[in-house]
Amino acid sequence: MPDATFTTPDLTTFCRLDELGLVVVGQHLETDRAVLACRVQEDEAARWCRRCGCEGGPRDTVTRRLAHEPLGWRPTTLLVTIRRYKCTGCGHVWRQDTSRAAEPRAKLSRTALRWALVGLVCQHLTVARLAQALAVSWDTANDAVLAEGARVLLEDPARFEGVKVIGVDEHVWQHTRRGEKYVTVIIDLTPARDRTGPSRLLAMVEGRSKQAFKTWLAERPQSWRDALQVVAMDGFTGFKTATTEELPEATCVMDPFHVVRLAGDALDRCRRRVQQDLHGHRGRAGDPLYRARRTLHTGADLLTDRQRQRLTALFENEDHVQVEATWGIYQRMVGAYREPDRARGKQLMTQLIESVTTGVPAALIELRTLGRTLKKRAADVLAYFERPGTSNGPTEAMNGRLEHLRGSALGFRNIANYIARSLLETGGFRQRLHPGLG
Repeated sequence: MPDATFTTPDLTTFCRLDELGLVVVGQHLETDRAVLACRVQEDEAARWCRRCGCEGGPRDTVTRRLAHEPLGWRPTTLLVTIRRYKCTGCGHVWRQDTSRAAEPRAKLSRTALRWALVGLVCQHLTVARLAQALAVSWDTANDAVLAEGARVLLEDPARFEGVKVIGVDEHVWQHTRRGEKYVTVIIDLTPARDRTGPSRLLAMVEGRSKQAFKTWLAERPQSWRDALQVVAMDGFTGFKTATTEELPEATCVMDPFHVVRLAGDALDRCRRRVQQDLHGHRGRAGDPLYRARRTLHTGADLLTDRQRQRLTALFENEDHVQVEATWGIYQRMVGAYREPDRARGKQLMTQLIESVTTGVPAALIELRTLGRTLKKRAADVLAYFERPGTSNGPTEAMNGRLEHLRGSALGFRNIANYIARSLLETGGFRQRLHPGLG
C-alpha cells in the first residue's frame, strides 16, 4: 500500500468504546490479557443534582471492572474510573452514569454481551469457550448471555408472527433415570413449506403429554391460534387430541416418516416372530431372514440385482409367506408416498388402508394391528396428500441439531438452561444477529 496514510492509534475507536460512552486513557498488556484504563465521557448535565438542582463538586472516584470483547481472542478487561459528585446544596452524592457501557452491577460490557451472543448463536461456541475468552467464570458468562438472549431475542413477540404451519414431536433431553427426560418441541414449519427459509424451533415444553402441548397452545393468543392452518405430528394420540381441542379449525397431518415407520416396525415384528417360530431363537448371521433385514426396508425401485435375488430366494420358502405379505404392504405404502401425482398417491393410500382394515387373516397379527392404527388416523394420513410440502421431517432434523448441542455442551443438568440454549441455537436468530450469515 504505497499511498496508505497512517495516523496515531485511537484505542477508543479501535475497541469500540466510544459506543459505550468511554474513553481509553491507558493500556497494560499482560501475557494472558489486556487491561484498558478508561474514563467516562464528560457530560455537563451529570454535574447537576437531580434532587435540588444545585451544582455538584467532584468528591472522589471509584473503579469498575468490566469484561469486554476479546481482541484477537486475548481477554480484554476495562478498568473504568467513575467520578462521584457531591451536591453543594443538599449534600446528595451520585456518580457518573455508565448505563451505556453496561447494565447496573453487570460484569460484562454491552459489547461483550453482543459478542458472546453472536458467538453462541452464529458460531455455535460453547459457554465454556465464551467464558474463557472473556476471562470470567462459567456461571457469570452463562447467566449474562442467556439473560441477554432472552431480552433481545426470546422475549420478542414478533418471532411468533406469520406462523401458519407447526410441527410437534417429543425429544429426549437427558439420558438418565433422574426426573423427566422428555420435552415437547414445537417447530415453525412455515418457512420450509413456503420455501422461504429453514424451519426454526418455536418453543420447548417440559414433559411429553397431551396436557403439556394443550397448555402451551392455550397460552397463545386466540388470533395466533386462529391463523394456524396445519399441525404435523407423529402417531402419538396425545398431540392429536390436544390439537383437536385447542385448534379445531387446523388440519392434522400425520407425517409420512412416522407412517412408513409404523409399517416398517410391523415388518420387523413379523420377521422376528417368524424367525422365532421357525428356528426357536433370534436371528443369527446365517439365517436368511436376519440377513435380509435391511434389504426388506429398501424401496422396491431402489433394489440392486443382488438384493432382488436375495428377496426372491427368501420368498420362495413358503414358511416366509407372512413376511412376504407384510413386506408387500410396506412397499405399497412407500410407493404411495413416492407417487408424483398426489391425487393418485392419495388413491393408492386409501386403497391400502382399506386392504389392511378388512379381511386380513388372523395369523398376520402385525398387519391387523397396523390396520387398526391406520383406520383410526386415516384422515390425518390422507391429509398429507392434500397439503403439499407439509412434513414433520424438519422436526426430526431439529432433534438432530439438539443432540449435537447437548453433545458439544457435554450434557445438561438444568432444564431451564437447556431450553434457553436450544431456542437460541435453533430459533432462527442467526440472520438477525449477523446479517452476513445465511
